[in-house]
Amino acid sequence: MIPNHSFEADEHSSKPDKPEEACGVFGIYAPGEDVAKLTYFGLYALQHRGQESAGIATFDGVKVHLHKEMGLVSQVFNESNLGHLPGNLAVGHTRYSTTGSSRVVNAQPVVVETRLGSLALAHNGNLVNTKELREELLSRNCEFVSTTDSEAIAVAIGYEVDKGKDWLEAAISAFAMCQGAFSLTIATPAGVMGVRDPHGVRPLVIGTLPTTPVRYVLASETCALDIIGADFLRDVEPGELVWITEEGMASFHWSQQQKRKLCVFEMIYFARPDSIMEGENLYTYRLRLGRLLAKESPTDADIVIGVPDSGIPAAIGFSQASGIPYAEGLIKNRYVGRTFIQPTQAMRESGIRMKLNPLRDVLEGKRVIIIDDSIVRGTTSRKIVKALRDAGATAVHMRISSPPVTHPCFYGIDTDNQDQLIAATKSVAEIGAQIGVDSLAFLSREGMLTATNEDTNSFCSACFTGDYPIEIPELVKRAKLILEKATT
Repeated sequence: MIPNHSFEADEHSSKPDKPEEACGVFGIYAPGEDVAKLTYFGLYALQHRGQESAGIATFDGVKVHLHKEMGLVSQVFNESNLGHLPGNLAVGHTRYSTTGSSRVVNAQPVVVETRLGSLALAHNGNLVNTKELREELLSRNCEFVSTTDSEAIAVAIGYEVDKGKDWLEAAISAFAMCQGAFSLTIATPAGVMGVRDPHGVRPLVIGTLPTTPVRYVLASETCALDIIGADFLRDVEPGELVWITEEGMASFHWSQQQKRKLCVFEMIYFARPDSIMEGENLYTYRLRLGRLLAKESPTDADIVIGVPDSGIPAAIGFSQASGIPYAEGLIKNRYVGRTFIQPTQAMRESGIRMKLNPLRDVLEGKRVIIIDDSIVRGTTSRKIVKALRDAGATAVHMRISSPPVTHPCFYGIDTDNQDQLIAATKSVAEIGAQIGVDSLAFLSREGMLTATNEDTNSFCSACFTGDYPIEIPELVKRAKLILEKATT
């Protein structure tokens, strides 16, 4: 996705200085409704989860209709091409690439042909055994057209169907071959599936349309239900497969080794603040992060500001707990996406600010506490701090509403390799000196997890600890390092 905030990518890399989410997925079974248009709006609400490509596949009972292209949802679809997507059910996808390059051939949904008809699959997450899975399928004479792990899952299902299994049997057999993180929406001529891996690393929810009979919707986040007027029913559970057909919705626990490990970064940063996780809007959780941060790391200042947009709830919480007034100190240009036009050296030297601009009237002469959700490489933080000082701030204290990111993610979040993560090689004091703040503090891991009001063992926090709930093969770790060095 295009990050919620940042100035520019580091001048030596086109990569933004934030972790980036992998994808958003959507699925719907609603005969009699305009499923293509409902899917379009669902993806529109999930745009923050991936802005490289978008796609929708619909089924009219027999035939699959597919449209996918590079670009934003609003750029890829229009009334004309949506009108050429008839059907009773659909799946949709919005992508940020973590496995497979950023090309239209890797856009989703992935469509494969089987003896029972076409299958269309949309995937959020990342497999850690893609190489082995592809090699196994190639040895069985399966064919691939892309480089994604998502296609490997779809091809595995198709292979099992062609061996004589029905959709459910084939899907369950294929999932048993997959290791890693995967939340899936899968459309077939017979119905729509929603699936999560046994750890439930990436989210997937079920909603219902207020129709008679009830129609079901699947989405990465509840904000995609809200936009189409669907009601939130429940989460798809880790290791669960829901099968939605004309007979209604059936549930199957395809894995008996469920061990819930939702990515805690979904709650801190990735998911929209109006989405519901763990029974409440994430805005409320992020407020609590800020309040805890104020208690753990207080300091004297005149105002508290947040980095738009995801740092703002924690900044408000920090203000509430500390009694220091909250103010808007940075204005975000919400119409700026990724640009491949490089600024001139003179523009860089003058402090180009394409996405965020400080408010001098608010900042001048003030001691400022600035709240952000994370620091990855420190390049963005350094530029923000300099901009605040240039606008007249007399002191800048930075507080981060998560612990230091010290390890890369292999489950569907695009993070730097470990040697590029500033907290993996520097102490908090050294980071503070590098980014130019008067003081720096991170929220403790205990505070981050306690604020969820849930079992603290039910979250994946591997990017803060290196304790990966799903084993990462050494080959995958080395491949990430090689790829990182090749692209920086």
